[in-house]
Amino acid sequence: MQLHVGCAMWTHKSWSGRISPKSADAGQRLRHYAQWCNAVEGNTTFYAVPSQATVQTWAEQTPESFRFAVKLPRTITHDRRLNHVDAELRAFLEVIEPLGPRLEPLWVQLPNSFGPGDLTALYDFLKKLPPQQRCAVEVRHPAFFTDPAETQRLERLCARVGAEWVPFDTTAFFEKPPTSDAEREAWERKPRLPRRSAALTDRPTVRYLGRDDEAATVAGWQYWVEVVAAWLQEGRSPTFFLHTPDNVDAPRLARRFHEEVRVHVPGLKPLPEPEPIEPATLF
Repeated sequence: MQLHVGCAMWTHKSWSGRISPKSADAGQRLRHYAQWCNAVEGNTTFYAVPSQATVQTWAEQTPESFRFAVKLPRTITHDRRLNHVDAELRAFLEVIEPLGPRLEPLWVQLPNSFGPGDLTALYDFLKKLPPQQRCAVEVRHPAFFTDPAETQRLERLCARVGAEWVPFDTTAFFEKPPTSDAEREAWERKPRLPRRSAALTDRPTVRYLGRDDEAATVAGWQYWVEVVAAWLQEGRSPTFFLHTPDNVDAPRLARRFHEEVRVHVPGLKPLPEPEPIEPATLF
């Protein structure tokens, strides 16, 4: 029984001096982030495939218990739409191999236009993944959320290959109009879909978008506190990714979510305390 919590990235300009020393260079920020959270979304691989040497440094900066939800490159999911990508998939899996057990799950985020008519391509693609590799699918086509028959089709497909369906819960965010520049930007970019919370495997993954206002963010995640606690009590080990429009306090809020779940599941071990950040000097 484990609960992994994390953010959409491991480095943010506002985190310097807060979760990592101001003196920390780019190659050490992941190490400091991993003292605060035990998981991270691997969004960078969607835009550019790193070298295997770079991925090796990610592994070296994190314990084996840390989890990377690594996103497949957009050339595979969006440009080719999972078709004729065998060579690209093999190359990508080789690049991220140094993560070893830290890679969980391999994240297949699909474009808004990827709908029910594309499920054969999704099934054929997922069957090509190594059988031991946990994977998760994120879809954004409305039919999967509003048409019960299409919901069941996707759930059955995932069940056949042992894949999880990742929900991105933005319902709390869209309850009220935006009040900041960061919220206005998120208002235009983030998906607006019904919330779902059915776990298909023993490793469910959730993405949650709150507000820049902490009280609203915490109020909005109370639904997930109960769901995640229930999953843990069922013997599942979920991962919860915390987003806010500006992400300034995301690491601290992720830890707060973990603590709130522990109130319901006392047997859940607390996250280790991060090392104190070096105090500022006068000179």
